[in-house]
Amino acid sequence: MADKRDYYEVLGVSKGAGEEDIKKAYRKLARQYHPDVNKAADAEDKFKEVKEAYDVLGDGQKRAMYDQYGHVDPNQGGGGFSGDFGGFGDIFDMFFGGGGGNRRDPNAPQRGSDLQYTMTIEFKEAAFGKETDITIPRTEQCDTCFGTGAKPGTKPDACSKCHGSGQEEVVQNTPFGRMVNRRACSSCQGRGKIIREKCGTCHGAGSMKKQRKIHVRIPAGAFDGAQLRMSGEGESGQRGGPGGDLYIIIRVKQHEFFQREEDDIYCEVPLTFAQAALGDEIEIPTLHDKVKLKIPAGTQTGTQFRLRGKGVPHLRGNGNGDQHVKVVIVTPTKLNDEQKEALREFANVSGEAPSGTHEGTFFDRMKRAFRGD
Repeated sequence: MADKRDYYEVLGVSKGAGEEDIKKAYRKLARQYHPDVNKAADAEDKFKEVKEAYDVLGDGQKRAMYDQYGHVDPNQGGGGFSGDFGGFGDIFDMFFGGGGGNRRDPNAPQRGSDLQYTMTIEFKEAAFGKETDITIPRTEQCDTCFGTGAKPGTKPDACSKCHGSGQEEVVQNTPFGRMVNRRACSSCQGRGKIIREKCGTCHGAGSMKKQRKIHVRIPAGAFDGAQLRMSGEGESGQRGGPGGDLYIIIRVKQHEFFQREEDDIYCEVPLTFAQAALGDEIEIPTLHDKVKLKIPAGTQTGTQFRLRGKGVPHLRGNGNGDQHVKVVIVTPTKLNDEQKEALREFANVSGEAPSGTHEGTFFDRMKRAFRGD
């Protein structure tokens, strides 16, 4: 189909990529575009596209067919390739033995699903770290039946129809001969077992939703968008399989005074005209404490000063970033008569009055600009 993207391109892997590389690429993209996490308008479509690509490339038989025929399903006479070979896989059964479809052992241990949790913290908590408890809902093994789904004192029976394999065979007579198609057992729904007496707590599911309290340590130097991985704290596994992982996404609130760029802190400090002209020593707030900053006489607005080591602690390593202080000279908006007279006298003494004759002053240059000189 012309409008379908190449499956390798969708997952961002090469045609020679191994099974593990394909699985890693799928997991990364699935988390990125999952509709519960990504609220973009096209996220759901991209998620479906990624899943379709993995359904094909993650299956050795389907991948081989895709590599040979692309999106064209030879079983459909040139129609669209859907990722499900159906009867075409049965031809392989007839000539080479084995069965099409999923042959995974239904009783094998299965890893639990990963979970994601978004945590919002304060600006300084990100800088210096934080320890806190969070509560998340997750699926855990039933404490009554210990995951079997059966009433205590009983146990599941092997399915008599599929003999515990979880699959049943459907025989079809076709022009090519006798075809055998394997599919999930209709009696046990692919589980390979039948629960005669279900657990009264989980009603046969073997698991149930619980509220889980987890202690989280956010390291000093964490930044907005940082991701913490807590191994095994996701959904519980099935049939003795390992638990999934919990991914905590950090969101950092903005600060009313400080701004952060990597591990450096930036801020603006107001100065009066007198402080800038005559010089002064002022007190500057930092993330760590308050420090004295000497302002040289004649400091211009926009001048920046660096306070070494007063920034954010490095996430991986020793030391801190720096704090950059930008001074901004504030022009007073309300002056009394005495202040106005003092400024006029200052302007006259400095030669900065509008009627002055100092051609080199800023005011003279500005007047010439207005005249178009």
